[in-house]
Amino acid sequence: MKQSMLAMFNRTGAWVLLFFLVLPALISIPVSLTPKRFLSMPKGELSLRHFEKLFTSPEWLSSFAQSAIIASSTALLATILGTLCAIGLWRVSSKYSELVRAFLLLPLIIPQIISAMAFYRLWIPLGLLDSYPGLIIAHTILASPMVLITVSASLANFDPKLEQASKNLGASNWATMRRVILPSIRPGVFAGALFAFILSWDEIVVTLFISKFNVYTLPRRMWNGIRENTDPTVAAAAVVLIAITVIAFGVSTVLSRRRAQTQND
Repeated sequence: MKQSMLAMFNRTGAWVLLFFLVLPALISIPVSLTPKRFLSMPKGELSLRHFEKLFTSPEWLSSFAQSAIIASSTALLATILGTLCAIGLWRVSSKYSELVRAFLLLPLIIPQIISAMAFYRLWIPLGLLDSYPGLIIAHTILASPMVLITVSASLANFDPKLEQASKNLGASNWATMRRVILPSIRPGVFAGALFAFILSWDEIVVTLFISKFNVYTLPRRMWNGIRENTDPTVAAAAVVLIAITVIAFGVSTVLSRRRAQTQND
């Protein structure tokens, strides 16, 4: 009886906390339906004019496309680099490897404003300022530690005997990594790729420093929409992002349940 009451209390507390965290984001839904040209709550009349502007404006569509390209490229590069670093540090496993790991995690510790200033100073002589490669490389440096953490967590549960057995059976190092190690740590790799994509998609501080006119990502356009003219299209874009997140979460949940059922069968 006590355990059931405690479980119900935990579930209720979790839902209350989740609602408290999500509520500020949900305010964007009514704001996006306002008929006025500035951020305001609708009073009686609702309008979809801002969603129409979002999906017909070349500027907003271009920002969506640019953010998708940069975030996808960042996720790919960060996943490759972070996974290789995690596997390398896992194989070495010495006191020096922990120092290297701490050094690789510095982008998570250093304030983003400091990283943005450093990127700005370095990218000028390299000619990478206000370019896709410059922003992708900067986001990759910031996102790789996230992949390193998730993959390292998966490797902590990996049995080294499986790698030894693979080598004893004549498999090369590449075959062992491709057929034994990577399938075993796949959840950590996918989670790291997802975190890298989200970090790049939402990043604004570094983007403001190293992009000017040629690269105009979605977070930067939303920032300017709030700072300059309080355009309600920003709220419409936020609603679209929330919907995409909910759909992706639902799809991932269904796929995870199906995979669990398949493994149990």
